[in-house]
Amino acid sequence: MLPVVFLVVVAVVAFLAVEVGPLYVNDRFRDLRDPTDPERAYLDRLRGEAGLDVERVAVVETEGVESVDVAVRGPPRRQVLFITDYVLDGMPEDVALGLIAAEAGRVRTYYGEFRAVAVAAVVGLLAAIVTTIVPFDSGFLSVILVGVAAFWVGRRVQYVADDRAADAVGADLVANAFEHVADLRGVEPETGDWSTWFEVQPPLGDRIARLRERGE
Repeated sequence: MLPVVFLVVVAVVAFLAVEVGPLYVNDRFRDLRDPTDPERAYLDRLRGEAGLDVERVAVVETEGVESVDVAVRGPPRRQVLFITDYVLDGMPEDVALGLIAAEAGRVRTYYGEFRAVAVAAVVGLLAAIVTTIVPFDSGFLSVILVGVAAFWVGRRVQYVADDRAADAVGADLVANAFEHVADLRGVEPETGDWSTWFEVQPPLGDRIARLRERGE
């Protein structure tokens, strides 16, 4: 009985680390402030267009034009939109809208929750192997199968999230937003090859190409 309880505890801790951990880290270790009244009105309008509903919004104070971050952290009903001040002060409205819509798509498809469940499943299996509850051979095979399935499903979920964003504000607008941020950071959006097969997140170049095809 105790080994089973241990596995459940390990899986739950892994899930919470992925689901709640980023919210805690952002709240505790980043320079945050509340939006000003004009910023709040601006964000409320963009969130309304994108279909993003969160519990609160926090502005991240940063330096430099490459300080671009729009991310929703936390579990459902406790989600927080973290957005850097540069997105509010120095970024075109259509780009900000595209980035917020992309996050809204991930929220509506429960992308974060999927990643947390996938990590919890893999960590739980590894714990079962270490504690010899599951034989090494079958346990290791299970880890590989679960991992491969998570990679494949995770990509599909992200593409569906992009589709939701495109439904809300337009495929080309979202693609343009991704390209704008890549240009700011001085990077070329990469496309998939064998080295990206084992990533849950599809390469940005593939996401942009798929959005462009949808927008035609």
